[in-house]
Amino acid sequence: MSSDRPRLRSLLFVPGTRTDWLAKAEAAGADAAILDLEDAVPPAEKPAARIRVAEAVAAFTGDMALLVRINPLDGWAAAEDLRAVTHARLAGVVVPKIGGPADVRLADRLLTWCEREHGLPEGRIALVPLLESAAALREAYDVARAAARVAYVGAVTGPAGDVERAIGYRWSPSGIETLALRSRVLLDVRAAGTPCPVAGLWTAIADLDGLRAFAEQNRALGYEGMMAVHPSHVPLINEVFSPSPEELARYERLIAAVEEAQARGAGAIAFEGEMVDEAMAARARAALGRAEGGKDVF
Repeated sequence: MSSDRPRLRSLLFVPGTRTDWLAKAEAAGADAAILDLEDAVPPAEKPAARIRVAEAVAAFTGDMALLVRINPLDGWAAAEDLRAVTHARLAGVVVPKIGGPADVRLADRLLTWCEREHGLPEGRIALVPLLESAAALREAYDVARAAARVAYVGAVTGPAGDVERAIGYRWSPSGIETLALRSRVLLDVRAAGTPCPVAGLWTAIADLDGLRAFAEQNRALGYEGMMAVHPSHVPLINEVFSPSPEELARYERLIAAVEEAQARGAGAIAFEGEMVDEAMAARARAALGRAEGGKDVF
């Protein structure tokens, strides 16, 4: 079932105490909203926030995918979160501070139990482990393979966050200090067969030029989307992680040229100054298929 997950270009965090902001997330064009029950909620407000998030998930009727970031698995709050928010409308559960594959297997078992309790098919809800420790980042391949429902995994970085503290690098707008980290994690999750890897985060709200450069770097690496912390970032992220009209037109020309050559018994051909063959045409067809299919909905 993991392979059927829809591609998500933008995943916008929304505090669990402000479920009314879901309308803002949808208006911004976010493919998904992550209702946050962890860092965005003070400890004393977590029980009330859990109820609000569960009600918001059950009542939501829009096309935007809904995910919930639960509390860490080292306490009972995580199990209570899962039991409260599991619903047919829930697209996925984001699990913070994963220590390794064992945590993913635990989350998978708990979520399976919740799905059964709610009469949902096993594996219906995606599991998104956040790699926020050195151990989890080193074991990205095994983490991604720990459960069939794992999706949307990637290296999430940002200034002064958990990953920076765990690794010890100094964050910079260029992202050069995390380039190798993001590349290796992406290779690991691709090798594990995990669909739709996403990156993040860009926390400088007003620096849209920096956001564009960082998003384009992530797309160039092979990520399919990014997590976001502010609605103003969503349109730009969607743009970067979507093919441009020029790219789509070139894909169509490339496919036509390769197919015409194949009809003549030719393989590789020169196309607009480059050598292309069936492998490039297959990639172009896949890109066109995703674009023509539009944004998947839950």
